[in-house]
Amino acid sequence: MASHRADASKLLDDRGYTGPLVRGLNPAMLFEKAVRDRITESYYWKEQCFGLNAATLCDRAVELSFLGGTYGVSEKASPFLCLAFKLLQLNPDREIILEYLNFSDPELEADEADQDTSPEERAQSSVVKHRGDFKYLRALAAFYVRLTWEPVEVYKTLEPLLLDYRKLKRRVRDSFVLTYMDQFVDDLLTKDRVCGTSLWKLPSRQQLEDLDLLDERESPLADELEEMDRSDDENGHSSDARSDRSADD
Repeated sequence: MASHRADASKLLDDRGYTGPLVRGLNPAMLFEKAVRDRITESYYWKEQCFGLNAATLCDRAVELSFLGGTYGVSEKASPFLCLAFKLLQLNPDREIILEYLNFSDPELEADEADQDTSPEERAQSSVVKHRGDFKYLRALAAFYVRLTWEPVEVYKTLEPLLLDYRKLKRRVRDSFVLTYMDQFVDDLLTKDRVCGTSLWKLPSRQQLEDLDLLDERESPLADELEEMDRSDDENGHSSDARSDRSADD
């Protein structure tokens, strides 16, 4: 009979591990040993993460009030990091992660894309059913996607979240700092270490575009930038015309 263990010994026993793999590895090994030890020794892990499943973990995640890795003099593991480690243990289906991210139904996406909306609105509507108040659940799911999914899926799934500008509170060693959802997602796509965790090397977007695995990304601000360029050109021509008239006088 399957049973839960508060110390996660089954997950951490790499020699006898028989569960699902992530890129051929035990998912627990995606965190460094020092981080794993701080997580499994923390009160939050033992008290709040015991016996969680994909549904009850969602309940825990919506209670989060900040994100981060380890903090304090003793480098205590944050609840955000504990829940990320629990997600690795649960290895939920892709559909569950997309629901955590608040992705909308593909048929609705097609209908909304046909409407006369701006590029930014279309990109946002293709991701968010309703923004709600569960921004830390979205951040947790985005972190899990970066840890476990393949490169093309990572870009396709996380890039639309760059249009989410909500504020997030991040715990650092001895204080809190303000960040934003789009900044956090950008860090996931560009940095090798986020929330006290070393991330696997993600190929650059340009490399994937050169291999025809990704289409060139169109910025939702492209139309606005083109309009600004046209305005600058018109102002430049007007200035040149005034200069020519002054010279003739």
